[in-house]
Amino acid sequence: MDIRTLKGVGEKTAALFEKLHISTAEELVFYYPRDYEQFEEPVSLSEAGDGEMAAVAGRIAGNVATRHVRGLSVTTFQISCEGGMLHLTYFNMPYLKNSLKRDQTYIFRGCLQKRKDRYVMEQAGIYKPEEYGKLTDCMQPRYSTTKGLTNNAITKAVKQAVSLVDLSGDPLPAFIRRDMGFPGYREAVEQMHFPTRRELLIEARKRLVFDEFFQFILTLRRMREENERTKCEYPMIEMAQTKRLIEALPYRLTGAQARVWEEIKGDLTGEYAMNRLIQGDVGSGKTILAFLALVMCAANGCQGAMMAPTEVLARQHYESLLNLKKKYGLQINPVLLTGSVKSRDRRDIYAQIESGEADVILGTHALIQEKVAYKKLALVITDEQHRFGVRQRESLAKKGEAVPERNKTVHVLVMSATPIPRTLAIILYGDLHISVLDELPADRLPVKNCVVNTSYRNTAYKFIEKEVSQGRQVYVICPMVEEGETQELEDVASYTKKLKSVLSETVRVASLHGRMRPDEKNRIMEAFEAHNIDVLVSTTVIEVGINVPNATVMMVENAERFGLAQLHQLRGRVGRGDKQSYCIFISKSKRPETLERLKILNESNDGFYIAGKDLALRGPGDLFGIRQSGDLQFMLGDIYRDAAVLQSASDWAQKVLAKDRDLSGEEFETLRKILDLRNAKDVDFRSI
Repeated sequence: MDIRTLKGVGEKTAALFEKLHISTAEELVFYYPRDYEQFEEPVSLSEAGDGEMAAVAGRIAGNVATRHVRGLSVTTFQISCEGGMLHLTYFNMPYLKNSLKRDQTYIFRGCLQKRKDRYVMEQAGIYKPEEYGKLTDCMQPRYSTTKGLTNNAITKAVKQAVSLVDLSGDPLPAFIRRDMGFPGYREAVEQMHFPTRRELLIEARKRLVFDEFFQFILTLRRMREENERTKCEYPMIEMAQTKRLIEALPYRLTGAQARVWEEIKGDLTGEYAMNRLIQGDVGSGKTILAFLALVMCAANGCQGAMMAPTEVLARQHYESLLNLKKKYGLQINPVLLTGSVKSRDRRDIYAQIESGEADVILGTHALIQEKVAYKKLALVITDEQHRFGVRQRESLAKKGEAVPERNKTVHVLVMSATPIPRTLAIILYGDLHISVLDELPADRLPVKNCVVNTSYRNTAYKFIEKEVSQGRQVYVICPMVEEGETQELEDVASYTKKLKSVLSETVRVASLHGRMRPDEKNRIMEAFEAHNIDVLVSTTVIEVGINVPNATVMMVENAERFGLAQLHQLRGRVGRGDKQSYCIFISKSKRPETLERLKILNESNDGFYIAGKDLALRGPGDLFGIRQSGDLQFMLGDIYRDAAVLQSASDWAQKVLAKDRDLSGEEFETLRKILDLRNAKDVDFRSI
């Protein structure tokens, strides 16, 4: 059902929905809220908590003044309310000077902060009392928006879509629903969008998260059974070239690296095809192990391919391997294949790969396009596995099947810096053997961390200027792309303008986010890598895919909105060079438990320790407000917060496959259709 069939959605609005990857009413139904707002009764200033969302009623006192600072308009005024005076600031909203009436009462809702002896709010929502009264005691859905498409417009469209789309077929068998006490499918979907009570929302979310995990695990296990352990047709032997490279390196492999290399070597020289995951923190030395495996593969007369999630990272891997080849005389012929390679060069690379002249192939998802024909592909390595997904990994592995009916089995090595506790990793990567790099090189300088509130911002800005003046670079992370209707969240667009106005004119500030075109993202990342940008304001799109040793500062706004494991991932973007690096986590929340959670990042730079703590701290009632988007890209599920649901889904998947391996029974009809449809789909690269 085309989204344009919905009332009020014309060509222009449909184009805006397309930016969110929504083109049908069905896709809109499964575009769940990222958060919910509960509008509380207005309170006095003395009752409101410092750093918390609050609603305050009052009248304008004095003048509404607007000034301009380097192209940014700043509007300020005070209101007289119960408990004293409240100072309000708005950016790029000069029209407020004419629209606000001095004799009228308004309700201002936003993050209230006390700075010395003053109460302040920035970008607070403004409501008339009767308008605000209609919103109290309701849970209002908040969707991720895009410029030109408001939360209100999405809400109206979702209401129509939910009533029109057929949700009668329940993918979860009745016996599981009964045993788990889950609501029906339609009820769960409706409650996710428009909850009538918090308790019902929690149950609905639990049900839909279970569905997501259950279907993922079923797909994974069915695939594993289809690809039963097969003897490898590319047997290898240990070669002197890898031994010489290890001895010639300017550093010694850590104990963990040496152990994992023995495991990889054992797989490559063994009777069966390798299926191995290497988990290790940023900087633990995964890449050199991948290079050793590629060198060993080439030395055995075979081809090895390594797929990275971004063009920038693929190129960095390629250049690193070329340096090793030149410095140590490696007998390899690497090529780089990405989407931006020009047509003439691409044809030459295709020919080298098909003839076998190119024995090490590095690139992005371009490696698995139909035109790429390998002569003797024996090893497939994917970097940041969760960014590709199981299907994409399998698509590359199948490139080794030069004769499809013979079903040649290639060696598969996947690498991830996502610190997933072993108990969960066994479920999520059930078809892989797991190796853990739990040791960092001794000469690595640990990142210095601090968890602060928003009053520290001006100090942070001065520190950023100081680092930039010394030739260093800085990341600033915001949770949103554009200004939205949730005033307490910082967004990339507004924050970039703000930094340009408060930092020195000599500081080069740019922005980056996932909604940009791939070529634009690459251009900006390459400019940052080349030090043509000093401060990069970004969403978590930089979580993987860029290696800039010159970057020494990572500042995360709204740190309370991210999971600890993801904050640790972001922290891994700095501390890659020989200079001291720093991470500044800024939180708007003053709740003791929130600050205690964030301070765990001060305790350790060990990702697995942090992941374990993250797992222990999550609770079933902690619904939203912590984004954990880095892990396997589940739509609703969070492997930390929902660890118990993940375990339960794994147990049920095992029972169901034991009962009916092919899901041929009538009770599995809807589930079977969904899984078959998903498996038949072309690989979707939009998330890469």
